[in-house]
This record gives sequence, C-alpha cells and structure tokens, in this order.
Amino acid sequence: MVVKPHGLRGEVVVSLGTDRLERVASGSELRTAEGRVLVVEASRPHQGRFVVRFAGVDSIEDADALRSTELFAPPLDVPGALWVHELVGATVTDASGADLGTVEAVQANPASDLLVLSTGALVPLRFVVEHQPGERVVVDVPEGLFDL
Repeated sequence: MVVKPHGLRGEVVVSLGTDRLERVASGSELRTAEGRVLVVEASRPHQGRFVVRFAGVDSIEDADALRSTELFAPPLDVPGALWVHELVGATVTDASGADLGTVEAVQANPASDLLVLSTGALVPLRFVVEHQPGERVVVDVPEGLFDL
C-alpha cells in the first residue's frame, strides 16, 4: 500500500504486505485496483517500509494522488505453491478419501503454517500432498493427529 509521498520528486512510502522483496525491485510491475500499472524504477528500505520511485510519478502531486492506494502484484509462478485464497473453503480429506472438514483459515506458525478446519482441528501445511484450488485438499497426516 502506498502510505504517503516522500519528498518533492514523486517518491512514495510503500508498506509491504509480503516478505517478497522482489516486489519492489527495479523493473517490477504493480497494479492498482483500477488496473493502472506502476513500474518500479528504484526502491530503498526506510524505517521498516520502502521508499519507491515509480515511472511517470515525477512530482509530489503525482505521489499524493497515490496516497492510500492498494498495490497488487501478479502471482509468482512457483511450482507447488499453496495460496491461502485457494485453500480457504476447500474440503480436506485424507489419502483414503475420509472427510476431515473444511478449511476455515490458515494460521501462521513458525514451524509450518496450519490449516484451521471447521472441526477445530489444526493440520500443518507440510502434510498437504495434493490440492485442487478452491475445491479439495488431500493430507497425509501421522496416525493419531486427530485423536483427542
């Protein structure tokens, strides 16, 4: 998200919602909700955020017009990547096809993020062996994980 202008020459302060720093690397393309494409010319870290110069944003007025603008990046092409929006709402089954519940959320956890199921169960993402985005997640969990 563009937080505010920085200086008089069109730079803006950007708060990242990701740890993927290549999103603000020179040449990266970001989009606004309206579909405007902003190309990063340069960026540098600044007080836990980034100061970014976008192509065509050359004045404080141009920068101020971007204030509070949400920025979106195209999905990274990462083979086998699991995306939260593709997991939430999906039915979870084990390898034998037994229904284990529906994914209600994905909870951050230092060892492995967790699928929060409608049954209250928590399943580490490391046990996901197959998924059909938005529909089904197959897990191979150790015996006893669902025992109370």
